[in-house]
Amino acid sequence: MPGPAGSIGPRSHMPGGGGGASRSPPSQPSLCRALSVGSGHDRSMSTLKVYSTSVTGSREIKSQQSEVTRILDGKNIKYELVDISQDNALREEMRAKAGNPKAIPPQIVNGDHYCGDYELFVEAVEQNTLQEFLKLA
Repeated sequence: MPGPAGSIGPRSHMPGGGGGASRSPPSQPSLCRALSVGSGHDRSMSTLKVYSTSVTGSREIKSQQSEVTRILDGKNIKYELVDISQDNALREEMRAKAGNPKAIPPQIVNGDHYCGDYELFVEAVEQNTLQEFLKLA
């Protein structure tokens, strides 16, 4: 009997449609979760992307990806999960944005602005500067 109001909740981090919709502009549901920032959609509500991979043998990468998404979900920060294992072009896009030809997930980007990798993300969380790190403030 749950109504449609509960459909946004914890799935807010899922990309629209799932398979390769990583380049689509934010849709209206992205406005449902205000992040207590200004109303300028293009500037303040840019698409936050977390580049990750669903195919890795590395426990460290899996753990880091999980921690980033857990923290973002816990703070109700909307983001798009971009799985680089689905397309080599996505991996190259991630590395180009990071400015590092050997960059590995997770990497975080807000619109055209590179935010950083896992270590920088954790440092921002510990210093309580996550909004600034994510270019949301």
